[in-house]
Amino acid sequence: MKRGQFIEELAAAGCYLKRHGSRHDIYANPVTGKQAPVPRHPEIRESLCRLIRSQLEILQQ
Repeated sequence: MKRGQFIEELAAAGCYLKRHGSRHDIYANPVTGKQAPVPRHPEIRESLCRLIRSQLEILQQ
């Protein structure tokens, strides 16, 4: 999945960019208080997208 598309999905679920790391951006879900790192690669594997969704406790769109 393209990174931009995945970030849009996270934003639609209510998640926001909490901070920039050295190689990852940290996104947070304000409803659950959970955080997860998102790599800055142009493409993110679907298995990693599923893992990030579960860490943030959001449902797949």
